Amino acid sequence: MTDATPSRPFNVLFLCTGNSARSILAEAILNRQGHGRFRAFSAGSHPKGAVHPAAIKLLAGMGYPTAELRSKPWDEFAGPGAPPLDFVFTVCDDAAGEVCPIWPGQPMTAHWGIPDPAAATGSDAQIALVFADAYRVLNNRISLFASLPIASLSRLSLQERLNEIGQSNDAPQTA
Repeated sequence: MTDATPSRPFNVLFLCTGNSARSILAEAILNRQGHGRFRAFSAGSHPKGAVHPAAIKLLAGMGYPTAELRSKPWDEFAGPGAPPLDFVFTVCDDAAGEVCPIWPGQPMTAHWGIPDPAAATGSDAQIALVFADAYRVLNNRISLFASLPIASLSRLSLQERLNEIGQSNDAPQTA
């Protein structure tokens, strides 16, 4: 499948526009679920420069480490010294007219778009529900991804599976 060897985990980059919510949640989820098999990162095409407080609150409340999470540009992963990427997933929402970054090179890619919880308005409780729903969708998709028998799938079969995960009917409920 990819050039990854058993001597290192698969490197996965989650991309979105602001890198303040969706991609941050996905990074945290995969780093926990990956059990050392995956190493997740996140970045944005137009990073906001800070992680959304509701994302930090949700993750911290679920026992995730949050101290190292930060909003950063995707070009950090394109330069010298960047980890070699095996997978790049965009999580921006096509339906909202967001411009999703395109990743050059050879990693396997798929679009797993969901609405941006950082755009939610309302009470703190309503915003927390939108973040929880985004977390649920990402957690489901990442669980499916982490359980794939990557080494035994052809590149074409793996690409089909990655695309299917992104099309899974678990879209967040709109508030």
